[in-house]
Amino acid sequence: MNEAAKADGIHFKIVSGTRNFNEQKAIWDRKWKRYQELSPIERAKKILQYSSMPSTSRHHWGTDIDLNHLTNSYFESGQGLKEYNWLQEHAHTFGFYQVYTSKEHGRTGYLEEKWHWSYLPLASTYLSFYNSNISYQDITNFKGSEFATELQMITNYVNGIAMEAKHALD
Repeated sequence: MNEAAKADGIHFKIVSGTRNFNEQKAIWDRKWKRYQELSPIERAKKILQYSSMPSTSRHHWGTDIDLNHLTNSYFESGQGLKEYNWLQEHAHTFGFYQVYTSKEHGRTGYLEEKWHWSYLPLASTYLSFYNSNISYQDITNFKGSEFATELQMITNYVNGIAMEAKHALD
């Protein structure tokens, strides 16, 4: 995909890729501390706008990447818009899908992430495995983990992906 994009004058840089539990926990813990003025459940909800609880991130699987920038506004004008338009038009032909699209059609979980792209030929296998083998009791060992069940992390976040991506899994 990168070579095809380059041929069209588009350049991608992976700004984040595979993350293990401890790396995701470090992100979570940093944000947990940042939002300490909020009640614990509201703190978790605030973090979950754009960041996963450890044990629930698609980045754990090695199938998801964040490209070029970590804000939606970057992809709404100029070079960022050209990159996003290219991804929307071509990424699926290489197996990549934007899994966290707008929530206006009932998608649950994280807010839209125009930078986050998932390689579905592998991610679909890992999602199926996750759903068959991971339970809420497995989401532990970090501050706020006690809210995983209440927030329905598996149903609303792990499985809260774009309909286009769900259809590509079929």
